[in-house]
Amino acid sequence: MLLKLVPSDTNINFIGYRKLAYFMSLIIVLGSLGLLFTRGLNLGIDFTGGTLIEVRVETAPDIQELRADLNGLGLGSISIQEFGDPLDLLIRMAQQDGGETTQQEAIDTVKAKIEERFDAVDYRRVEYVGPQVGDELKKAGLMAFGFSMIGILLYVWFRFEWQFGVAAIMALLHDTIGVLGFFALTQASFDLATLAAVLLVAGYSINDTVVVFDRIRENLRKYKKKLLEDLFNLSVNQMLSRSIMTSVTTLIALIALYIFGGEVIRGFVDALIFGVALGTYSSVYVAAPLLMLFRIRDDKNGSSNSDDTSALSSEEGA
Repeated sequence: MLLKLVPSDTNINFIGYRKLAYFMSLIIVLGSLGLLFTRGLNLGIDFTGGTLIEVRVETAPDIQELRADLNGLGLGSISIQEFGDPLDLLIRMAQQDGGETTQQEAIDTVKAKIEERFDAVDYRRVEYVGPQVGDELKKAGLMAFGFSMIGILLYVWFRFEWQFGVAAIMALLHDTIGVLGFFALTQASFDLATLAAVLLVAGYSINDTVVVFDRIRENLRKYKKKLLEDLFNLSVNQMLSRSIMTSVTTLIALIALYIFGGEVIRGFVDALIFGVALGTYSSVYVAAPLLMLFRIRDDKNGSSNSDDTSALSSEEGA
């Protein structure tokens, strides 16, 4: 192999650091849950209903002054933020009582106020989502997430023993909660695109975990007397190069999207970058150590014997 990020003789004691990994993962999960319950997600227009206006103006505005002007129109809370370039603005307006007619009148009022302040205004997009549609999208998003988790659990359960399935779904929940906590911390808009990113992270994470578990199962049959801790370390180290290579190539593509993709997909890319990094960590430091807790083999009499050593030496030589 011409490109090898990890030497073939790598022997890192990953399982030996499992208590530290448990502590770090506990902080990630509890911290994320705490943020979700206290700050919550900044749900986008897709889920809450309302209007989103993206506009480009000729001169950099005073955001605070413009926000005060728009909030003085009596249309409820209106948020404004720069959208990449200081000349690009993203305006979010809450759902108005009275249906679509009232909402359109509110949009026209906001546009008129903006045009009073700027001579040249370019409206890039105006998106309106009604409250009923928002509720339906919210329910559909929750159902999609729930069915995805159940499907992944069943897949791993049928492919491996039940212990592997439970450990995999626990690692998957660790990653999912961590990504949701990331959005609660940053208060980035959480919409359908970012929900899709969370599901993609789940798929990426479980794929990496299954590869590691497959090698563990193979080595369990191959080295029947090797101590579980040594066997798990061997398996993770054998798959480390593959895990890092997959993560690095994925991150290269995501970084390119982050730089050149623009603000429209920024939340989607942020979730994937964070999720890929977290998923790689969990496959090594969370999934495998959790599997050890289920005592998949009686290890009281396990020890490394000459057969195991010779088999390992022949494999490394190959």
